[in-house]
Amino acid sequence: MLSTRTFKCTFSLSRPSWCNLRYTFPRCQSTLAGTEGATDPVEYCRDFVRKYDYEAYLIAQFWPKELRGSYFALKAFSTELAMIQDSVSNSTIGMMRMQFWRDALKAMNDGSPLGHPIAQALHQASLRANLPAYHFKRIIDARDAELQVPVHLTVDSLTAHAESTSSTLLYLLLSLLSLPSSALSHAASHLGAAQTFTTLIRGLPFHTKNGRMVIPAEITAKHGVVQEEVFRRGPAAKNIDGAVFEFATLANDHLATARSMLQQEGFLGKVPQEAMLVFLAGVPVSSILKQVEQLNFDVFNPRMQTRDWKLPWKIWKGYYQRMF
Repeated sequence: MLSTRTFKCTFSLSRPSWCNLRYTFPRCQSTLAGTEGATDPVEYCRDFVRKYDYEAYLIAQFWPKELRGSYFALKAFSTELAMIQDSVSNSTIGMMRMQFWRDALKAMNDGSPLGHPIAQALHQASLRANLPAYHFKRIIDARDAELQVPVHLTVDSLTAHAESTSSTLLYLLLSLLSLPSSALSHAASHLGAAQTFTTLIRGLPFHTKNGRMVIPAEITAKHGVVQEEVFRRGPAAKNIDGAVFEFATLANDHLATARSMLQQEGFLGKVPQEAMLVFLAGVPVSSILKQVEQLNFDVFNPRMQTRDWKLPWKIWKGYYQRMF
């Protein structure tokens, strides 16, 4: 029986919600093959994002048409790399995939993009805005390291990984909008951590079925969680709800910090309108955490894998209220 828990920093400041992340968590096919029929790189990226990251697809509708293709390119690149770990049979193949993207990045910087539609769309985006190459490299390196060490022993290690993946993508989106503000980048850093943590929380049932514990060992050990028991028994495993509660609380803390930084920087607690396109990513994060709390931190509940049909309206509300 799960005990009733609430976050220390509760969700009384509830923001618009997410429908479920459309990663669906199966072992997805490589996009390095079968792309010959894609005639338009942006169209390919748009369809890819719609299939595997539906929340990002909905958020795209708020981006101006002239930047929407670049947004889809960046999101498709990030999603493609995030999926590699679960789409390859061994780490060697995964490393080959990562090397492909390193080569694609170099070719893009040389002005001769490779034939992959995502690489071509990224090249088009780089011609429109200054997208620092080191951000792309940082994401590739982090996903490559994840192939070698797929689990994290400490919260600090996972936070650093989130900074190198989710947060760095947000930095690229800020660059796409030509918004180099350090205050916005600091807020994006914490939002990226919250985004990574909540994605792992919702994906916990999938990962445990595949023998991977995505909650840092520092937390599971503290709560006396036996990983093998979670793999076998799922929600019936002893103390797993306590570990999820602490992990979700950390995600909520990062989300609250991102909001508070906007308050401290003189934005009066609201995101500048021109940056709201990036910070709409916080709307799904807030919704997932609220749902986890409502389900008493039982992430194995089937309701965690259902879409929120109110999501489009909630994103619209968040955009015009300039809050996440």
